[in-house]
Amino acid sequence: MSRDPAFRDEIGRELSKRYEADYDLVVCSDATELMDRLQALRTETRVVAAVLGGFGPQDAGGLDALAEVAGLHPEAVRACVVRWGDLDTAGPIFEAITLGKVDSWIYRPQGSGDEEFHLAITELLDEWSSRTGGAYEAVWVIGERWSTRSQELRDIFIRNRVPTGFYEHTSAQGQALLNSVGGDGLKPPIVVLRFRPDCPVLSDPTAVEIAGAFGLLESLADAPTFDVAVIGAGPAGLSAAVYAASEGLRTIVIEPLAMGGQAGSSSLIRNYLGFPRGISGNRLAANAYQQAWSLGATFHWSRSVVGLARDGDRHTLRLSDGGQLTSRAVVVATGAEWRRLGLPSLEALQGRGVFYGAAVSEARAMTGKDVFLLGGGNSAGQAAVYLARYARQVTILVRRDSLSQSMSNYLIREISGAANILVRTRVQVIDGSGTRALDTLVLQNLDSGEVEAVRADALFVLIGSTPHTEWLGDEVARDRWGFILTGPDLQGASPPWPLDERAPLYLETSMPGVFAIGDVQHGSIKRVASAVGAGAVAVAIVHQYLATTATATITPAAG
Repeated sequence: MSRDPAFRDEIGRELSKRYEADYDLVVCSDATELMDRLQALRTETRVVAAVLGGFGPQDAGGLDALAEVAGLHPEAVRACVVRWGDLDTAGPIFEAITLGKVDSWIYRPQGSGDEEFHLAITELLDEWSSRTGGAYEAVWVIGERWSTRSQELRDIFIRNRVPTGFYEHTSAQGQALLNSVGGDGLKPPIVVLRFRPDCPVLSDPTAVEIAGAFGLLESLADAPTFDVAVIGAGPAGLSAAVYAASEGLRTIVIEPLAMGGQAGSSSLIRNYLGFPRGISGNRLAANAYQQAWSLGATFHWSRSVVGLARDGDRHTLRLSDGGQLTSRAVVVATGAEWRRLGLPSLEALQGRGVFYGAAVSEARAMTGKDVFLLGGGNSAGQAAVYLARYARQVTILVRRDSLSQSMSNYLIREISGAANILVRTRVQVIDGSGTRALDTLVLQNLDSGEVEAVRADALFVLIGSTPHTEWLGDEVARDRWGFILTGPDLQGASPPWPLDERAPLYLETSMPGVFAIGDVQHGSIKRVASAVGAGAVAVAIVHQYLATTATATITPAAG
């Protein structure tokens, strides 16, 4: 969309040359024509992938026009196109992005076949595909919509960037799909792996069964001693794997659920270094996984570590499937999970309107609904902004006086600028109810004690952190909340540091050779960049540790 004929012709020509075979291209001259065309496409139930609008002297209202697109097509990616070097447009554009009026900006092509322009367009379309699931469905999940297990399976696949389609098992389409794969009569939820040659059909599968069907159950029975075992594939663990593998250390990563940890469910991280247009948590995690894998790291999926013991300069890790492995050094990056509410009425509704975490897989199901979100951190803010694309109303509930103590300013400003996001402070959830799914929440004002019941279609809970450390034995010191103590924090800890010949290294736990990073570590900063940095630092310290033990088997890094 642009009032400038030259702009329209140039952009239209560039887009049609490369994308017309797969997308319909619509060119509009002003905001009125744009909204009319978008309304018509909505009436025809046509999907809009992206909307590009000019912004400059002839298109002064371009940003406002793009902001209105979300009301008709919430999944469409909105980007303004500007002339390179037009610095006067920078301030308003950055303000519009901060307030959620547009998603991104790109430079006007400098000539025919401008690859930087087309790279930006491809990134926009990839973002749209991530939001909508894309056309290809490698996996089908067929089950009950309001089922905890169905929601868990959808979330796992989406967080691992597996193209997934979900179908109600009682619907005509769901029954037809089941009949087509011979799955009629099986207990839902049913998972169909369409990408495998034999198209396996799994009935309410465990994580191990899914990994086996994916072909990811490689045995470690004859595996040699690893130099580094990384436990957890969140940002911290993936960072440690990248640096360890790139420096020639024989590295294994063990992950029971999904790559990316809590960050993997973030719809858009806009303050991570090097991504000016932002990046989704699962895309960042997928890129890191591919990077570590290509550098030589081994990944062991759908298994967790249930025991850790030290024998001289070796560490034995016992796994949930009964296997075990040996490593010279261990990096614990198991992260943390959202704290449970502990309210029986709401726990009974988990997956049926009550969700722990951002649950990106459920966002589209919130279209036109009243959604509540409990939490005041960045993850809560990112989830609220994303859910607001679809929900009629998003209400953020926080116990504190404001969001400023726990949330980044750019998110606070975006939330403030969203017409359908409401923030309620000094309030807590004390009860809720629903038959088939959540329909009511009971809230209490922390100052007055006043109690009120509100209609609610969904509650997303993103409060506090409970570390994944219950599997650790008594040799690893933790604070009273379960977070692992490391380095200087071990002074006076129980159990005490066991070696007289040296002090614990930075990030080293009370078990020599075992290091802790990321959210699982006592006193860690809850930011993705901090976790990634900790992974890099941990590998440098692992080198220092290995130098004091038997010679590590280090192989040259590729490249």
